[in-house]
Amino acid sequence: MKPFVSLFTRRELLWQFLVRNVKSRHRGSILGAFWLVANPLLMLGLYVFAFGVVFGGRFTDSPDESTIDYALGVFLGLNVLGLISGIIGGSPGIIVSQPNFVKKVVFPLEILPAAAMGALAYDLLISFGLCLIGVHFVGPGLTISCFYAPIILFPVFLIALALAWFFSALGVFIRDVGQIGSFLGLALLYSSGVFYSAAKAEANAPGIWQFLQWNPLLQIVDSLRQVILWGGEPNWWGVGYSWIFGVIVLLFGAWFFDRLRPAFADVL
Repeated sequence: MKPFVSLFTRRELLWQFLVRNVKSRHRGSILGAFWLVANPLLMLGLYVFAFGVVFGGRFTDSPDESTIDYALGVFLGLNVLGLISGIIGGSPGIIVSQPNFVKKVVFPLEILPAAAMGALAYDLLISFGLCLIGVHFVGPGLTISCFYAPIILFPVFLIALALAWFFSALGVFIRDVGQIGSFLGLALLYSSGVFYSAAKAEANAPGIWQFLQWNPLLQIVDSLRQVILWGGEPNWWGVGYSWIFGVIVLLFGAWFFDRLRPAFADVL
């Protein structure tokens, strides 16, 4: 498909836009890149206080699981959801805000959503690294199982790129799509196992689990906790499903963007 070929042949241009997006996020800020670390930690503190301390949330029934373990597990989930929520919230305005590029027939517009996704993925990787450091020094410690993490995490980037292409194209024609981004992000937050484990969801709400189990983000978040926090094996069925889902939605997102692109200039 054309978007994939364009990303490869124009990879230097993609890199330039990615770097520009990363730098522009903190331009003019006094603390600059410090917010890459501070923001996820502040959000972690709020959620853990509410769900871990006040409500006594835990992922397992083991007495060995501490509030710190729960906090690190929540942090893992927030890292994944931060990428997806950021894409859903920001993508509808990417093409609309760049009418000059749309009018240039030779400019590869598919690079703009991809660069935005890359900047958010950069944030995710930094937060993920912080989480690994926390697990090693104040948590249960890292084991060899953590090497499964890249295999588990990669489908998130496929899904994020697919959503970036889909919502950026849709946002050109339906401006209201940007208004539902906050709701979709909140819905994903509570349906993706950030504050609970898949096992608890299946045991306590079997009816709802029939639908939740098809959320690839839940499978990814739960498997990440299994290999990083508990040193266990991932749910290979869930990992395989996430890969298949990611590839399918990426192909659809590329097709959708390429199909609507010829009409961008007429609308803008």
